[in-house]
Amino acid sequence: MGCSKVDSQDLRGTSKMCLCFGNGDHVLYGYTDADYAGDKDSRKSTSRYLMTFAGGAVSWQSRLQKCVSLSTTEAEYIAAVEACKEVLWMKNFLQELGHKQEKYNLFCDNQSAIHLAKNSSFHSRTKHIDVRYLWIREVVSSKLLQLEKIHTYHNGADMMTKVLPKEKLQVCNEVAGMMVPPS
Repeated sequence: MGCSKVDSQDLRGTSKMCLCFGNGDHVLYGYTDADYAGDKDSRKSTSRYLMTFAGGAVSWQSRLQKCVSLSTTEAEYIAAVEACKEVLWMKNFLQELGHKQEKYNLFCDNQSAIHLAKNSSFHSRTKHIDVRYLWIREVVSSKLLQLEKIHTYHNGADMMTKVLPKEKLQVCNEVAGMMVPPS
């Protein structure tokens, strides 16, 4: 993964930020994103996800994918599979605590990856995708969760995939429940 020099002015004001909960509904939301071939040495993509509950981030991950993706769609699809596993684990955990919600949403900003997860027909362009990643089709068709489109501007997982302008970082911070608490 490439490194970029961080100027201390870029981080000004963030030392007082913290995760805040209770500012939203008691609903679990998942956000997923990927960079395509972001690792300059191996050309592997990085999967990222962010899970929020009650307005704050409760789980997140950024991990290099195990294989080289051949397209942006494939990289996003693999990231969605990893995020799907986390949503289902958290769903079971919350249900053990007695919390149930009507539907569980995983938001992805790549329409092609969503279509691939929802459409079980054979496509010659995707025949190389490993069986372990096709599992998400069964999860979506069984309605264990809903994989939905989100505009990239509202995707909280974006803060883990790329350098962001200040306005977009503020949106991601809000999604994750990061804020400066009132004095």
